[in-house]
Parts: sequence; structure tokens; C-alpha cells
Amino acid sequence: MTLQQLVLSVQEDLNPSIGSTLKEKVLWLARAGKWNEAHELCSDIHDLEGAWLHAMLHRQEGDLANASYWYSLAGKSMPKSDQSFESEWLEMASCLIGN
Repeated sequence: MTLQQLVLSVQEDLNPSIGSTLKEKVLWLARAGKWNEAHELCSDIHDLEGAWLHAMLHRQEGDLANASYWYSLAGKSMPKSDQSFESEWLEMASCLIGN
């Protein structure tokens, strides 16, 4: 799946395809505003990228202390308060999907 396909699938409310990775599904759910489902799935990703996804979700939730913990596990700095969730999501999706 490309970044453009992921963005369009959210806009058209099309669930990620069966062949999508777990990380793509978490990104889709986060973009679609389905926080609980995204959080539940990202808890099954046990690597640095999973920690980054987890951090972003807690930042979106507004739990900055928990987000800070997960950003540190991911080896990332918490975005500045003026960075939108949208721009962080796009940066993350570009990095994790790779296109």
C-alpha cells in the first residue's frame, strides 16, 4: 500500500485491505479517528516503530506524560506542541510505508 492509497482509503472510509500490514492498519485507524481500535492494535507491535505509533496515539489522546514515555522508547523526541497531529501522522506514515 502506498501513502496515497492509505490516505484515500481513509477518505473513502474503506477499511485497509487484508494484505495490509499491522502498522498500516494502525495508521489507517488513527487517521480515521478510531483511537481505541488503533491503540489496541499497536499494543501488538513490539518494536521501535510500534512504540512510535503508540506515542503518537497517546499524544493524540492528550496524555502527554504517557506519550513522552513511548517517544523515549521509540528513540524519538516528542513533537513540539505546535506540530499538528496531521503533520506528525504524515511524517510517520511516509517513514513506515516508505513512499
